[in-house]
Amino acid sequence: MELDERKKKILRAIVSNYLETGEPVGSRTISKYSDLNLSSATIRNEMADLEEMGYIVQPHTSAGRIPTDAGYRFYVDQLMEEKEEIEEVKGSLLERVDRMELLLKQVAKVLASNTNYATMVTAPNYNKTVKFIQLSQVDIGNLLAVIVVEGNIIKNQMIRVDVELDNEDVLKFNILLNTFLQGASLEDINLEMIQAMKKQAGDYGIILDQIFQGIVEAIHEANELEIYTSGATNILKYPELGDISKTSELLEKFEDKSALSHMLEETANDENETGIQVYIGEETPVQNMKDCSLVTATYKMPEGAKGTIGIIGPKRMDYKKVVSTLKNLTIELDNIFNKDKGVSDHDQ
Repeated sequence: MELDERKKKILRAIVSNYLETGEPVGSRTISKYSDLNLSSATIRNEMADLEEMGYIVQPHTSAGRIPTDAGYRFYVDQLMEEKEEIEEVKGSLLERVDRMELLLKQVAKVLASNTNYATMVTAPNYNKTVKFIQLSQVDIGNLLAVIVVEGNIIKNQMIRVDVELDNEDVLKFNILLNTFLQGASLEDINLEMIQAMKKQAGDYGIILDQIFQGIVEAIHEANELEIYTSGATNILKYPELGDISKTSELLEKFEDKSALSHMLEETANDENETGIQVYIGEETPVQNMKDCSLVTATYKMPEGAKGTIGIIGPKRMDYKKVVSTLKNLTIELDNIFNKDKGVSDHDQ
């Protein structure tokens, strides 16, 4: 059985009303929608069909209906198809800052405050190749390696070496490392490259191993996805997420940055032409979030790097407000990054 226009209107009215009130919706409530002009009896019959089709469910006898995941999905798909203009936000949502890290933390905080949900933002995911390496001697047996990778991200790494090096030795290592590693990513660093470097290092091959290991560790850290979160306790405001054990697991998962990074990396692969993705209940990539909805958006940097903004809340989420807020924020970030270029990448 397909949804005809009348069923679509009734289903949309049920979902819309439930999102607003959090209470099961009865036929009498739906009959008050002026554009329907249907009797309560007709609406009850249509609701019975919608229940049989899996779009709504009756939580207990004599109660009204609430949407299922399929009902929410119908509502969101209809919302995303609407070609309404984005409601412009008066003034800027974000304050001007000169560092990427501060800006992205601000994005997470503003979103959490504006939506009353939990929010997360990833730093831009560059293809992190090495741009430059500078070794300098701190004291006998200790070198400081400054590694600049794509996106002007800087990593500092202290490296312990077993042999005393003079300035000329350090200079030779700088030339050797930059000759082989400039423009290289972690995937490019292989056994053949290491052997070629050691051959040129000659008697200092063992020292090169120690320096090289420290530099690879720093590049690996630079490749780890930075993620900023805010509003975790907002989750506690919603009765449907009030089960203590489930909420505890959800909050723990929200604090697990590696799990969040993995989840947002997965959703980044689903990007469509709107730039907004909505995951409802079982669609969410993390098991502990099956009682929630996740809405994500992508922002882009001039160099082609991308980052992801995510909002986690109950399935009874104000999708219209969330989607509108995300669209406005991504437009504002686009203006900051691609026009003004007023934000520098953060040092790490």
